[in-house]
Formats: sequence, C-alpha cells, structure tokens
Amino acid sequence: MTAANGPPPTKHRKSAKQGRTYLTGMPLLRRAGRPDRDARAFLRILNLATRLRPVEQYSLRELREVWRLTALALSQQPPVARVTEVVIDGPGGPIELRIFTPEHTDQALPAFLWFHGGGFVVGGLDTAESICRSATYHADCISIAVRYRLAPEHDLAAGREDCLAALQWVAEQGATLGVDTTRLAIGGDSAGGNLCAAVAQAAQRQGGAALCLQVLAYPATDLVQEFPSFVENAEGFMITDTLLAQIKHTVAGSFATLDPEDPWLSPRRRRDLRGLPPAVVISAGFDPIRDDGLDYAERLRAAGVPVELLHYAGQFHGFLNFDAVIGAGRDALQRIGDALAAAFSGESIADRTVEISDAESARPSSLYAAAGELTAAGLMTWVATERWSGTLLRQLSPTAAGTTRVLLQPLCLPVSLMRRRLVTRLDQRVACQTYPKT
Repeated sequence: MTAANGPPPTKHRKSAKQGRTYLTGMPLLRRAGRPDRDARAFLRILNLATRLRPVEQYSLRELREVWRLTALALSQQPPVARVTEVVIDGPGGPIELRIFTPEHTDQALPAFLWFHGGGFVVGGLDTAESICRSATYHADCISIAVRYRLAPEHDLAAGREDCLAALQWVAEQGATLGVDTTRLAIGGDSAGGNLCAAVAQAAQRQGGAALCLQVLAYPATDLVQEFPSFVENAEGFMITDTLLAQIKHTVAGSFATLDPEDPWLSPRRRRDLRGLPPAVVISAGFDPIRDDGLDYAERLRAAGVPVELLHYAGQFHGFLNFDAVIGAGRDALQRIGDALAAAFSGESIADRTVEISDAESARPSSLYAAAGELTAAGLMTWVATERWSGTLLRQLSPTAAGTTRVLLQPLCLPVSLMRRRLVTRLDQRVACQTYPKT
C-alpha cells in the first residue's frame, strides 16, 4: 500500500510467553534483560537516595522543588539565541509561556509547543527547559513551554484547557512572535503526553490548529486502565507504585466532578482516532506506563495514523530529562528534533518502529564487565555531583556561579576533555528498525 493510501496492512502475532496478541508494529523486545549501563548507574544513585528519604516523606512543595532542581541539574541545556516569556489570557487566568528562539531570521519559523510531565502535580517551565532548548537547537524552530494549572489546586480539566488555549493563541497570534502558524507541532512527556494527545484530539474535533506532528514521550493516555507493565516495573525504576499511588491520591479530588473514562481525560478511550496528526511515540522498557503508550501507538496505527515508534528497552520513565547523564536521552532528543525538522519541511513521517539499545560487547569477560560498570558509576557520580553543585550555586547566586566557572575553566579543561572521551567510548547504541522489515 502506498504512503498516499496509508500505512501497510496491520498483522497480528502471538506472544507465547505472555499469551497475548500484539500488532506486528510493536517492539520485538519490550524490556531488556537489565537497564542500559548508564541507566543502571543512575538508578543505583536514585534508589539509594530514596532509601535514605522515601518519596512519601516529601511534602508537595518539596517534591516540586526537588523535581525542578533535578531537571535543571541533569539536563544539557543546548544554547539558543533568545529566551523570552509572555503571559496570555487563559480560561482560568493568566498562562505563562517560555519561548525559545534560534538565530535571528526575517523568515517566520515553525513552532513546537511542549507540555511538561509530572503526574499533573509537579513540573513547570524549568522542567521543560532542556527539552524545548533541544527542539529549537536541532529543528531550527521556535519552541514554547506552557505552564498549565496543576492538581490538587485545580482539577485535571484545568491543565488541558490551558494547553488547548495556548495552542489556539499561538495559532491566532503566533505571527507576533515570528511563528509561521501554518507549521505547528505539539508534544509532551508522561502526563504531558496525556495532555498532548487530548489537545491533538480536541484541535481536530473543533477544527482548530492544523498540526503537522504530535510527540508523545512515554505518555499516560488512560487514567483508568492498568497495564501489565505496572506490575512488571513496580519498584526500582524511577516511577514506583508508591509514587503512582501518591499521585492518584493527590488528583483524586478531580474525579468527584470529572469522569476519568472521558476521552478528554483518557484520550486512549476515544473510539475513532482517524485523521489525527502523525505521531512520534517514545517508550521505555523499564517504565510502569510503557504498555499504555505502546497501546496508544497501536491504536493510532490501526486508525491509519503514521507513527514513528522509538523504543528504548533498557531505559526508565523520564529519561529525556536527564540527557546530561543518560546517553539515550541525548539520542531521543536528537531523533525528536530530526522528526520535527522533517515534518516542518513537509516530509511524511516514517511509519516505523525503531528499537534502540546499548551496544554491548560480545561475551565480555567478567573483569571487563566489572570495569565497565565501575567506570560508568564513577562517571555518573562525577558528572551528577558537578552539575548539582553548579545548579545549586546558580540558584543562590548567578553572579558567583559565573565567576567560579570562569576562574576554574582553565584548570578543569584537561579533565573535562578526558571525561568526554570516556563518555564517548561508553556511550554507544545500536538502532534497529523492526517494523516494517527493511
């Protein structure tokens, strides 16, 4: 079947191990035997920290601040020409937008709106910063982070109303920012992926902005259904069943007046997905909501919507926010940028599944494997400590942070070059297209 007529016919295969039927476009390996090497090092540090102070001991205010600082510290923050903020009128009050612009040009540029993750209760403009910067850097577009209303101060409808209002405002007023309003895309991670899917459906249903792409990073598209990955990845992989239970408790008040089965809240439950914009869907093997995102990708394809499914079988939920220490995060952000650039130039998205994993050495000796683990753990600790220190210093005094960086740069340069070589040597992945077979 040609691209003009839609994706290839969908076929089914049977998983003997799990006794379930899947469409052929799903990853051949949903979950690696163990997390990727840098993910293992990251999770060791994270799990130690949560043992010292369990997540349920944090207040909501503390959780919000910890997540904000963590996202700032462990992300790369690529350079862009200009960062500005505007405030627009929203359905429940002002909505803040942070706008990332590439090099100055007299030509109108396409725009990418990003809805941050955080379980509908944490996150904000700072946690969206690195992903928006990356999209602007790689796709030469204007990226716009949206600060939407969070629970429990507001119900779950409020945030998606804000995101839809932000998209409508950009579609109508974006020219004032230098946006080409005929080339718009949206995206989001986790809870933001839920918002992105819901907003894409609403824009289509209402005849609103015509979107050329939606980017869904490990999206939670169903607030009712619990998938097998919830049990499979319940402990030890960033998002635990304890944290999910805490989030459910925090947002529970919304369901006194809202129906969680309504597609506006659970976009997976919309019966007809035909005509939605093409999608890039990112999934991670060690993610409790992995099967949710895969199921939505499956449903989009069944409705004739092209989907580029990028599956990282050795990664965990949230890895895009940690691209300073997680190589797969850098890889995924580059692929998102490439997909955006292609969509903005009018190219059709490739309807395919690509599985990305560590490039493991063939039958390494136990000594070699131990050395690799130790090196990865050392690098992770080194980089994370350095970035956390710099982030905290910038929060206390940007001037002092800048002065310290200038003074230490000559001393740190040789060490930084050595570290970069080590990271490059360890940071190697293999990407394999498993659908359709080439």
